[in-house]
Amino acid sequence: MSTATGIGSHPGDDDQAYAAALRLVVDTLAEPPGIPYLPEVPGRGPHATTTGRGTAVWADLGADVQPAGWRLTGGGAGADQRRARSLLAQDLDGLEEATQGYTGRLKVQVAGPWTLAATVERPRGDRLLADHGARRDLSQALAEGLGTHVADLRRRVPGADLVVQLDEPSLPAVLAGRVPTASGWGRHRTVHPPEASDALGLACAAIVDAGAEPWVHVCAPDVPVGLLTGAGARGVLVDLAVAGPTAYEALAQVLDDGGTVGLGVVSSTEPATPDRPALEQVLRLLEMLGLDPEQHGPRVVVTPTCGLAGAGADHVRRALRACREAAADLP
Repeated sequence: MSTATGIGSHPGDDDQAYAAALRLVVDTLAEPPGIPYLPEVPGRGPHATTTGRGTAVWADLGADVQPAGWRLTGGGAGADQRRARSLLAQDLDGLEEATQGYTGRLKVQVAGPWTLAATVERPRGDRLLADHGARRDLSQALAEGLGTHVADLRRRVPGADLVVQLDEPSLPAVLAGRVPTASGWGRHRTVHPPEASDALGLACAAIVDAGAEPWVHVCAPDVPVGLLTGAGARGVLVDLAVAGPTAYEALAQVLDDGGTVGLGVVSSTEPATPDRPALEQVLRLLEMLGLDPEQHGPRVVVTPTCGLAGAGADHVRRALRACREAAADLP
């Protein structure tokens, strides 16, 4: 049997929305074939966004929110970073209460080093991506923080098999030199694959050393599947339609090697026309790649195409149920 999960984000703009999202996730996915996860409600403000969560997790780097977004302070944690940490702790308190006695896989999400480098500014402006030393410091701080984060989760939910999903939507743009500079007139230089792999490898190794399983999610074209698995990712999650045929053979290799592949096949927002059934999309891909559903299906995770923050509440429920039903129906 396959499994099902969500990518992470949910709609709403207050703590009540988070509580509702957590109830839905646990009610829908806490029993097989589901993998429950820590919901994210980025509508609550910069402290709850993917980048804000990243600043809450990393160690020894101060940050605060400026008009252009998150920026390193060059000193201790700013008020916004302290708020982000407080909000994450509050959300984890809710997760701990909702998963008392839970055994099975449980997923949390954290922005990866390259998405953070492409979105957080240096103290004097422009992205961390522009500074090799800053990139190195960020990757080390994130790795250290991930170890602490996983240890906290193991204490809170001792029966869970933890999965940490590193969100890297910016990674293909980083590798291709497509991330704009602060002025908007230029582009940051390409980061070469060895450096990209090293930073991801630090994060993945920290996750493994702390007793969890690292997955990487890239909901963008040109997913560098080989780079991700080479860096230590044991699962690769993609939007099936966006990843495109160039990624399919690499995903087949992940399955053949015993890794996990997450396939985004349920629209994350209400589609203009009905989706092709999720189960049909998964089976078609396996057939096209010559993979046996009975052999490889258990390592497939059915997901929405991306986060659900832009969806209405009814669609969120339908999407998670559709993922669960498709996973249950795989051979």
